[in-house]
Amino acid sequence: MDKIKILVVDDESRMRKLVHDFLTREGYAVVEAADGEEALDIFYSDKEISLIVLDVMMPKINGWEVCREIRKISKLPIIMLTAKGDESDELNGFEIGADEYISKPFSPKILVARVTALLRRANKIGETADIREAGGIVMDKTAHTVAIDGQNIDLSVKEFELLDYFMNNRGIALSRERILDSVWSYDYFGDARTIDTHVKKLRSKMGAKGDYIKTVWGVGYKFEV
Repeated sequence: MDKIKILVVDDESRMRKLVHDFLTREGYAVVEAADGEEALDIFYSDKEISLIVLDVMMPKINGWEVCREIRKISKLPIIMLTAKGDESDELNGFEIGADEYISKPFSPKILVARVTALLRRANKIGETADIREAGGIVMDKTAHTVAIDGQNIDLSVKEFELLDYFMNNRGIALSRERILDSVWSYDYFGDARTIDTHVKKLRSKMGAKGDYIKTVWGVGYKFEV
């Protein structure tokens, strides 16, 4: 089966590489464009494109215009990227036909999750859910939800990724450096104390289940049920 092809459009080569690396790691094929004009050329010539990750502020033709042009003839899923966090910009994106709108800086892992969800909605990939359970904790990575004893809890992006990492490495003593490298990765800004702050908040939201996250003195943390 051929890989699903995604068009990534951004005038920043660093950003294109970041998104490219995360998407290819998940098994997608990626085509890149450095401006809106190039993006439209690829869109019209390559009929295998299944989704577009589209930056807003670009030379020649901006993302808004690219989205409008594509929407004249196609319902292809489009995720808009922008450095602006203005609500009016987000509303404008949806009004012209964008399916998702993500403000920079963002977690590449969350972008990948949004891509997968949109492709699933567009029937490009199957509906298999990615669910893991431990000690009354149920994490649905597909829906990006966490429930404890049947009750959903509201986690931030990093808290969700941190809990996911702990559950994946159950019973293993994890150093703060290892956690930073694995969870924060490209979008890391801070030091090892960042881990302690997020663990404290995560434990609090987990209630009694927060005791599953053990402090290993001189090392870091360990998840045990």
